[in-house]
Amino acid sequence: MEKTILSSNYNFPGQKSIYKGKVRDVYNIEDKYLLMIVSDRISAFDVVLPRGIPYKGQVLNQIAAKFLDATSDIVPNWKIAIPDPTVTFGHKCEPFPVEMIVRAYLTGSSWRSYKAGAREICGIKIPDGMKEHQRFKTPIITPTTKAEQGKHDEDISRSEIIISGLISEEDYLLIERYTMEVFLRGSEIALQHGLILVDTKYEFGKKDGKIYLIDEINTPDSSRYFYADKYEENFRKDLPQKQLSKEFVREWLMANGFQGKAGQKVPEMTDEYVNQVSDRYIELYEKITGEKFIRADISNVPERIERNCNTFLKSL
Repeated sequence: MEKTILSSNYNFPGQKSIYKGKVRDVYNIEDKYLLMIVSDRISAFDVVLPRGIPYKGQVLNQIAAKFLDATSDIVPNWKIAIPDPTVTFGHKCEPFPVEMIVRAYLTGSSWRSYKAGAREICGIKIPDGMKEHQRFKTPIITPTTKAEQGKHDEDISRSEIIISGLISEEDYLLIERYTMEVFLRGSEIALQHGLILVDTKYEFGKKDGKIYLIDEINTPDSSRYFYADKYEENFRKDLPQKQLSKEFVREWLMANGFQGKAGQKVPEMTDEYVNQVSDRYIELYEKITGEKFIRADISNVPERIERNCNTFLKSL
């Protein structure tokens, strides 16, 4: 029996096509809806690792669902229902070709660019004299183009987006407003649970002339969180920040000689290590949501998903 789902190839009622990303399998239903299965695949350094992580798909799907529900008064979103713990069913929208990255702190790739001498990100000026993990006066939006699979996203400014016609000025300004309001709501919720939402990405699409928030939001795979209680002390002492993200997987891979480079081999993922990663994802869920994680039945995950989705789709 399969306790994880690594790949899927279902044939659902009304199905038109399937798109498979690094972690998600997305089924087009009647060109009107999407059925998104969040698999238990895990990727790092642009490589999908060979073993699935039990409950990972459920963790990511349910965190995203909670944040979509918690921000639906700000912007309409694509979610309609959760027919299975790892599945979201929602509106099929035409995605905008830009990802909206929001940064409240100078960290990660923005810090690396700053350290190398850059004082501007996506057309936004960054003052001299900042330190790693320092809070910006106000969060900044640093969009990227959505690259084809296998290629890297590239930074782009607001003016470049509008002048190039990627998004109309009217739509882009509304997306910017939604981005900031959703981020601030997510930050408030995170702080209630002792966390700082450091940075994240949002995606938007359009359906029938209306803008929707789409895909996942505020999950540990698409966001970075710091622990709030230690932030000030660590920042003052130039110590690393304790983070809540899947960074621990990258660190384990690097410690075992793997960074996704040619000729490198993914280290063996033992049952013990896979279970440790699973436990960490459940810990992430409980910390981010402030709720106890209820484990779904994983005696046969692919069969459970197929049964639940078919039952749901037949009820439409």
